[in-house]
Amino acid sequence: MGRKHLDTRAIGLDIGLAFVKWLTGAENLHYGYWQGLEVTAANLRAAQEAYTDRLFALLPDRPARILDIGGGAGETARKLLALGHEVEIVVPSPFLAERCRANAPGARVHECTFQAFTGQGPFDICLFSESFQYIPLDLGLSKCLGLLAGGGRIVLADCFRRKGFKRDAIRATVGGGHPVTRFRATLAALPLEVLSEEDITGQTAPSVEIEQGLYNVLGYGLTRVDGELQARRPWLHRGLSRALRLVLSARKRARLHQRLNEQSRNRATFAANNVYLMMALRRRA
Repeated sequence: MGRKHLDTRAIGLDIGLAFVKWLTGAENLHYGYWQGLEVTAANLRAAQEAYTDRLFALLPDRPARILDIGGGAGETARKLLALGHEVEIVVPSPFLAERCRANAPGARVHECTFQAFTGQGPFDICLFSESFQYIPLDLGLSKCLGLLAGGGRIVLADCFRRKGFKRDAIRATVGGGHPVTRFRATLAALPLEVLSEEDITGQTAPSVEIEQGLYNVLGYGLTRVDGELQARRPWLHRGLSRALRLVLSARKRARLHQRLNEQSRNRATFAANNVYLMMALRRRA
């Protein structure tokens, strides 16, 4: 029997969702829409609800059959069900699929990638809410075309990399997603028209500072412990330092330091490297 690897992604999601639920009362890891709001942890829920309101404005004002692709922990699906929509969720993570069933019991959950999804349309809406970046660019939109009902829409909200996205081999650049130029080319090659498009980079970018603030609090605590050990238990401090160098490469230590002790992951850096788009698309007549 082979050694079982730790599922660090599931552990990270579990911790992240638990923290956000403690802070906001909802298992929602989406960016917030910060227009008119002070950027503080206390306003995170209000910012996330403002984001959802803006997203839902692109949906029909009548009950619709919606495919929520990459449905997170089911918070969006729960709200869609409350509005009278019929919802199916595609989510590959067993952990998130479990949370979807708990948070949106009225939705049908498909525990698979969108690439492997074999459900039947037609759907009035194919919804990508910060999930499009995890799906191969040549498949995401084209597969939706085969699932949409006549007059149906693709509603897409996600982060894309700007043309000048600066990848750093040592320090992680905040943001991500598909290169926006490649996305534009893929969209232009398909029989789709843009019904609406809004650049909300400036309104969503402050979200990264809320996350960074949490890491800085952790970093401050670890720095205090490190200082006390160095002063009062130098032998233990030296041993732990050696162990850390053995376990983590120089690159990983640099990234950990960046995450815990710096503020380089901020709204300005995010906006310089990324663009956040909220769009509604329809099959071209």
